[in-house]
Amino acid sequence: MPAKRATQPTIPPRPRQPAASRLGFLTVGQTARILGVSPSTLRLWESVGLVAPVRSNGKYRLYSPELLKVLKRIKYLREVQRLNVPGIKRELGPPRVSRVAGEPKPLGPKLQRLRARTGLGVADAAKRAGISPGFLSSVERGQANASVATLQRLATTYGATVMDLFQAPKGKERLVRPADRRVLEMHSGVRMEMLSSGATMLQSMLFRVAPLSGSDGSYSHQGEEFIHMMAGTLEVWLDELECFVLNEGDSFWFESTLGHRWFNPGKTDAVLLWINTPPTF
Repeated sequence: MPAKRATQPTIPPRPRQPAASRLGFLTVGQTARILGVSPSTLRLWESVGLVAPVRSNGKYRLYSPELLKVLKRIKYLREVQRLNVPGIKRELGPPRVSRVAGEPKPLGPKLQRLRARTGLGVADAAKRAGISPGFLSSVERGQANASVATLQRLATTYGATVMDLFQAPKGKERLVRPADRRVLEMHSGVRMEMLSSGATMLQSMLFRVAPLSGSDGSYSHQGEEFIHMMAGTLEVWLDELECFVLNEGDSFWFESTLGHRWFNPGKTDAVLLWINTPPTF
């Protein structure tokens, strides 16, 4: 009889990580291992309102580098300082506010008004934007923070642009002084300042991106974009195929229809002039 052929053991396929976890975000399992806590502990901290991770298509909890720092402080306050949840909340303090007094206003109500204008329910709007209904609801109530990429996808869903969230005055303003700039500041460490108002063929903004902060995801839209680096470093990925590292003095152009995401890997703020044409961001 012919000898039996040895069969190779079947190796079960490795579960796929969500794309965002490969792009600077961490899953709940990865975050738990880094912190030395259980995933259930992370879910508990979320349920009591200490943190608010984003969701990937309503399936995965995703933790940004900035949120990881907050989690490390929570662990220290709980295990070393022996504080309870109210005490930890007091130590963490209120969410970071704008560096310019009186601005910006919360984004939640603005997003809620845009959604109401389109007649979409929370579930339909979230599905079109690729996020979970629960996360969208939390953003509208001010209980969670949307990334730049999420804001762009929501604005597109509502037939608007991120620029509409600035609530700029109607009409042209040829001269915009620094004190008069409209500002959007994200809790993820991104600050956008409008440099022009009323232009119909372009939009120009000053971006300040804190270290280890970025778009927190990829997005695309119509048009073309130009970036001039004034300070710091910025990584820009196009369609997840090309990565460009921009340093002070560099200029960069690309088609907005390419999926693009960006991130500051440095230790200082990245400051850049960012121009879109037409104004579709």
